[in-house]
Amino acid sequence: MSQLFSPYQLGNLPLANRIVIAPMCQYSAENGNASDWHTIHLGHLALSGAALLIIEATAVEPEGRISPFDVGLWSDENEAALAKVLEAARRWSDMPIGIQLAHAGRKASVAQPWHGGAQLGPDQGGWTVSAPSAIGFESYPRPPRALGRDDIARLVEAFAAAARRSVRLGLAAIELHGAHGYLMHQFLSPLSNRREDEYGGSLENRMRFPLEVYEAVRATVPSGYPVGFRISGTDWVEGGWDIEQSIAFARAIQARGADFIHVSSGGLSAAQKIPLGPSYQVPLARAIKQATGLPTIAVGLITEPEQAEAIVGTGEADLVGLARGILYDPRWPWHAAAALGASVKAPEQYLRSQPRQYPKLFA
Repeated sequence: MSQLFSPYQLGNLPLANRIVIAPMCQYSAENGNASDWHTIHLGHLALSGAALLIIEATAVEPEGRISPFDVGLWSDENEAALAKVLEAARRWSDMPIGIQLAHAGRKASVAQPWHGGAQLGPDQGGWTVSAPSAIGFESYPRPPRALGRDDIARLVEAFAAAARRSVRLGLAAIELHGAHGYLMHQFLSPLSNRREDEYGGSLENRMRFPLEVYEAVRATVPSGYPVGFRISGTDWVEGGWDIEQSIAFARAIQARGADFIHVSSGGLSAAQKIPLGPSYQVPLARAIKQATGLPTIAVGLITEPEQAEAIVGTGEADLVGLARGILYDPRWPWHAAAALGASVKAPEQYLRSQPRQYPKLFA
């Protein structure tokens, strides 16, 4: 029996298999409002046969967007727009849909990637960005404003408010974005956090803001509701955030009741040296899982069914996350199930597409 297609449980959420569609920014919202593009994007991924679909990094305040075109969940208007998208997807799919709540910090206020991704000035639709310390991201010309204690308290509440909206929307899980050089990662890494108060310096202090966010969100959602973190397991820079600190952070969120950890890497510094290759981030997930036992999602150049099967089957991670690979092949779970002798759920409208050589593919 395929381990990749075995069931799993995150908190009170049953999953049909071990395939997660990771958050993928689309830079296609309007004033934080999910658009028709999101109906198409999320709708077709909800028909893919994966177990869980996580909505892209969703800003908890306007200044927390990566670009002016990011999805947000800070207002009633944002909530209504996302509800419309979810209604369309749910009409045709019962796949659980979660959300990633985020704040970009010093990496905010940039152009869409296909327009170069450069930092935008106020005259270009950009805004003043903020961070733990007034240290800018290397390639961006304008330094951030250092957050004060009142700002930090306000942001903790902004995450909690977005979590309340997420629950009202019927979203199945919340992932907090502490990876890829965005705000919570900026607090965690000594490369970007040079504060001298209780939010900087020691590892305990650098973890304080992300843990306060987690505790505020956990206090907001119902008992058993899955809440987890996405982290960068390492900055890939000497003297930066690393796997030992990641394990310490995983233990801290585990002690507070976290349901999962989603392990990526990098994104904080242009000096990063990433050894790209198949499964290149899986050892980070494996190290955290072995040290803590916390349910773990592995991601990063996982492209082949046998590769994903081995990751789950050997216990390197509990689930695998797909991002660019499932954009390239939106039916990846179908093809993986066929290759591994498993079955997958397909919409009734597509049942006639089942290949004759895989008569048990569609459950």
